[in-house]
Amino acid sequence: MTIKTTPITNKVNNVFIHVSDLKKSVQWYCDLLGIPFNADEIESPVYNIPVNSATGLTLDDHTFDPGFKLHPSGHVLFNFFAEDIDAAYDFIKSNEIKVVRDLERIGDFAYFNFSDPDGNVLMICNC
Repeated sequence: MTIKTTPITNKVNNVFIHVSDLKKSVQWYCDLLGIPFNADEIESPVYNIPVNSATGLTLDDHTFDPGFKLHPSGHVLFNFFAEDIDAAYDFIKSNEIKVVRDLERIGDFAYFNFSDPDGNVLMICNC
């Protein structure tokens, strides 16, 4: 294999999630992650969820793209980490968030899938 030089950094910079109602989605993700919610800070078309990682999380309602049709992902877009997977699972269930794949354990690895208000599938895992 020949190694080529490239101007592209070997790093996932940001994850975009397409949403239908930006304020509702921002509140949902803030509640999910325990982040303070301030509706006055939300301005369409995008909102960057403040996360504690190098990879960002942006919600996009495509306000300036009238031809855009939302097609929620039925496949996992990415995963959130939870050290205590059982507590995370209980949190999701107690907040009546739809679980689309129940908690599974494979050795020390455990995960489950759930959906956001638009039906995008997300994962929480412990590794």
